[in-house]
This record gives sequence, C-alpha cells and structure tokens, in this order.
Amino acid sequence: MVTTKDIAAHLQLSVSTVGRALADDARISEQTKVRVRQAASELGYVGNRAARMMRGASSNVVGLVIPDVRNSFYSTIAHELSAIMAGEEYQLMLAETFDDRLIERRHLRELSASHAAGVVIAPTPNPHGDSVNLLRGMPHVQLLRRHASLGGQWFGLDDQRALQDATAHLLELGHTRIAYIGASEDLPTGRERLEGYTQALLADGIPPASDLVELGPPASPEHAKEAIRRLLNHPTPPTAVVLGSVQHTVGLLDAALEIGIEVPSELSVVGFGDQSGFSWWGPGLTTISLPIGDVATSCGLWFIRRLNNPPAGNDPYESVSAGWLVPRGSTAAPRAESRKRSA
Repeated sequence: MVTTKDIAAHLQLSVSTVGRALADDARISEQTKVRVRQAASELGYVGNRAARMMRGASSNVVGLVIPDVRNSFYSTIAHELSAIMAGEEYQLMLAETFDDRLIERRHLRELSASHAAGVVIAPTPNPHGDSVNLLRGMPHVQLLRRHASLGGQWFGLDDQRALQDATAHLLELGHTRIAYIGASEDLPTGRERLEGYTQALLADGIPPASDLVELGPPASPEHAKEAIRRLLNHPTPPTAVVLGSVQHTVGLLDAALEIGIEVPSELSVVGFGDQSGFSWWGPGLTTISLPIGDVATSCGLWFIRRLNNPPAGNDPYESVSAGWLVPRGSTAAPRAESRKRSA
C-alpha cells in the first residue's frame, strides 16, 4: 500500500510536507499541493480516513436515511444523490428504517460515530429524542417528509395540491362517490394528501364521507388490495378512486387484474407517481406525475454547497415542487348505474 512516505520519496519532500499538502494546510504553497496530489493519484495513494476521523475530521460519507428503497420514489432519490455525491468526491451510504424509529436511531448513531459529513433523511413519523439530538450535531436536510423537531431545511412536494388536482379531475368528469386510499395521518405527507382530497370535495360542495377513506401503511400494496375489496362491497360503492402513494397504486392495479375490475367503466382510477409501466397498464393509468429526480438533484446540489461552505447560522430553507396530472384511459365519466361486487 502506498504511504505518504512513498510520495515524499518520489517528490524528494519531507513526510510532514506531504501530509500537510494532502490536508490542504495553509502553510503549504498551492504549487506544492498540486504536485503532491498529482503524485498521490499517480502512485495510487489512498488516505487513511480512519486516522483523520480519530483526529476529529469528518469523513466523506453522506448518509441517506429512507424508509424503503423498494419504493420507486426512494430508489430514484438514491440513484440521483449517488451520482451527485460521487461527482463531488462524497460517498453516499444507504440506510433503510422501514419506518421504525429505533432502527432510524441506530443508523444515525453509526453515522455520527463514523463522523459522517452529513445526512439526507426522510424521517420516520415520530423520531426518537436521541435521533433529534444526533442530527443537531450533524449537517442534515429532510427530503420528501419533514418533522418539526429536525429543523427547517427541507426539499419536498406540494402533496396537498397534487391530491386536490387528482380529485378535482374526477369531479369534473361527474363523479361524486370518490374513494381515497392513502397513508395514515401519522405521516405529514399522509395528512397533506388527505387534506388535498378533502378540500377538492368541499370546494365542489360534496361533504367527505368517512366510509370512502381507507388509510394504512404507505409502503403496503396489500393495504390497497384489501381496501378496494371493502370499498367495492359497500352498499353504495364508489365510482372512482384516487391513490395517495406509489405502493398503494401498484396494489390497486394488481387487485384490478385479480378480481376483474372494469376500468374505467366500473371504476375510474387516478394513481400516484408515474412509473414506466403505468402508461401501458390496461387503458393507460391517469396519474399525478411528480418530479422526484429533480427534487433529489436540487437537494443534493444544495446540500453539497452547504457541506463545502458551512453557513454561520442554521436558517430555515424550504423548496417545494409541484406535480401535474397526466390524463390517460383509466378515468371517464361514471356510468349511470353502480353495483355491489362480490370478491
């Protein structure tokens, strides 16, 4: 393994000069720093990061703490952030919480112990007090989800507007019995999406019906499958449904195939997110498309600037991106009659 002693011998410099040059010490001229870095690259030198961390320096690791990478939103985020971090010589480290606050705390403890440069986090619904304290000691930014206890730096989506537009689209087609399947109100995104659905109904003079709302775990296709079966067996079933998460959308589409739901003649469907398969599913899925890749890119670039040029204070920063409706064949005007389905 190449050491600073090898670089020093190669350049006929002292080991201390090479060490200071690699550490960007102000006492070393820029010309010498360039020579040392070039030689280090040519010789294949890898710095002893562990030793630097023992002296209190940060590593080049940025933690990405998310609920579940199987969710296409979070896999897209991981992909975009990884590319951005690599371009700036940071290493992205993925940690999944599965929405368990104790697992979240464990990951944050490990990141703190390894002197991570920073953390990008989609927090659990109720972060542990230890997690809050750990993040106070590390640069961090919240992504998609946000929790008031974790500070005011956040990049996310206008979830309320997205669901309001989706529901309004169905109302404009003439639907009045519109169901909603989404995440529980424990999550801020769940609350905001439910609020968007509710506000659209109220704006059209339709009182929300609790029997048309099915809330559950956000990452559970099974929740959506069970929910749509219950809804279609209602004495007065809905003529349309709007989904509040990607996984719920996937679950409903699976259920539609399994139990033979006629879309859109029996049930109009508006999905959430716009995965590649949604455009060719059945008649084509009407959905809310969301700029997840752009949000992740903006968040990553902003966070790198913050890491490279730490601010004097910790002023709040918020970036909110809007989605847009993509009309396809899964929505149409309701047919005159509705019927209870046995499934």
